Amino acid sequence: MAKIKQPVMLTGEALLQKVKELENLSKEEKAKACGYSTVTKNGQDRVNLMKFYNALMDADGLNLDGKGNGKGGRSASYRVSVQKNGNLLIGSAYTQQMGLQPGDELEIRLGRKHIHLRQVGADDVE
Repeated sequence: MAKIKQPVMLTGEALLQKVKELENLSKEEKAKACGYSTVTKNGQDRVNLMKFYNALMDADGLNLDGKGNGKGGRSASYRVSVQKNGNLLIGSAYTQQMGLQPGDELEIRLGRKHIHLRQVGADDVE
């Protein structure tokens, strides 16, 4: 019995381009067209969506493992939301970047479209 040759699984930019070309197809059809399917022993097509999704995320530069850049976690977006109680929460990524320690005091300056945080006692450079 001759083995059926499996299509090559596309990765990287080639995968992204092919998915864009196939935008009108279902996710299963896209995965199959990009090589993410196998034929089982009884001749059935099996689409491996998980491998397909992982390859898409890798191609797009999205890393859910927290590996790769050595840091892990999220990166600072420089955006915060007002919480239901009216507070603004400044995350540790920002306090670490500013070199702040527990107990440090900040002065809040309201600008026309910005809120400026300045460490009390730090030299003002404007």
